[in-house]
Amino acid sequence: MSSASDLAHGLGQNAEAVCRYYLPKGRRQGRYWICGDVHGTPGRSLYVQLFGERAGKWTDGAEGTHGDLLDLIMANRALDFRAACDEARALLRKPIVPMKRTEAAVPTGSSEAARRLFAASKSIRGTLADVYLRSRGIMLPPDISALRYHPRCFYRGSSGRQEWPALIAAVTDGAGNVTGVHRTWLDLAGGKAPVDQPRRALGHLAGNGVRFGAVTDTMMAAEGLETALALKMIMPEMPVMAALSAAHLAALIWPPKLRRLYVARDNDHAGRLALEKLRSRATEIDIRELVPRAEDFNADLLTLGPDRLRGWIGEQLAPGDSRFLIHDGRQCS
Repeated sequence: MSSASDLAHGLGQNAEAVCRYYLPKGRRQGRYWICGDVHGTPGRSLYVQLFGERAGKWTDGAEGTHGDLLDLIMANRALDFRAACDEARALLRKPIVPMKRTEAAVPTGSSEAARRLFAASKSIRGTLADVYLRSRGIMLPPDISALRYHPRCFYRGSSGRQEWPALIAAVTDGAGNVTGVHRTWLDLAGGKAPVDQPRRALGHLAGNGVRFGAVTDTMMAAEGLETALALKMIMPEMPVMAALSAAHLAALIWPPKLRRLYVARDNDHAGRLALEKLRSRATEIDIRELVPRAEDFNADLLTLGPDRLRGWIGEQLAPGDSRFLIHDGRQCS
């Protein structure tokens, strides 16, 4: 194994082991290894694909950078290209790297486990998940098919396995198939559970999201679930999707018939980079930016209230799209 492409392929075939070696403070989340940056800082900005044709490919949503695991070794160890290749060859000779690991051996339970969890969950109305969303100023939309509640959802952390109530949101692809779930663990008062990471995703997220409303020729994409629900409450006629992170927002797959995409980014560097990446990819559709006054639109909902937030969003809509602000006789419950 001598060429750079062969080395990158070999590293990709052993992506999880490579990530555990160079990014030990990260963690596996479904089909990805998640951490803060190429140096292995704890966080969620950088994700490495562990399986499939793109195994070993990584993206840092905060920095707007991407590459393969050979690039990651160069950045992580501050090596030039030749030195990184030498290190990769040495690493791949070590028995601690499983050279024959296959996709079928590991991720079979990822999307399937997500589907089982969603199927085992119950209606959200009147539950702690409903209480949690109301504490964020959010009233449930008429269509809550993507949202459910689980009273005893497993959480695995540093202190072992625990059980907490959880808000469960279905992640679906363009055909409506459940490919993953997003879990928000809750305490018994309806706040976030006292765990290290009260939000985690399971399954295949890239390009997909939590969807509210059928898309015609216009839709809105947001980063977080609460942001998407806040916007859906203000714009009940607008199809909205929560991508669940800035990196996944940048990787959004939009339907072929889409004409205009509103990007309700968070008010930070990662949100701006996600918008730039979407604009670079979407050359045939109209990308419109929606900018919150605070850090995100859920914070705006809490500070401004629904009416003032509706006015703020209305100022940013394209001519004619104010129709999405009209309730059409329907009320949020």
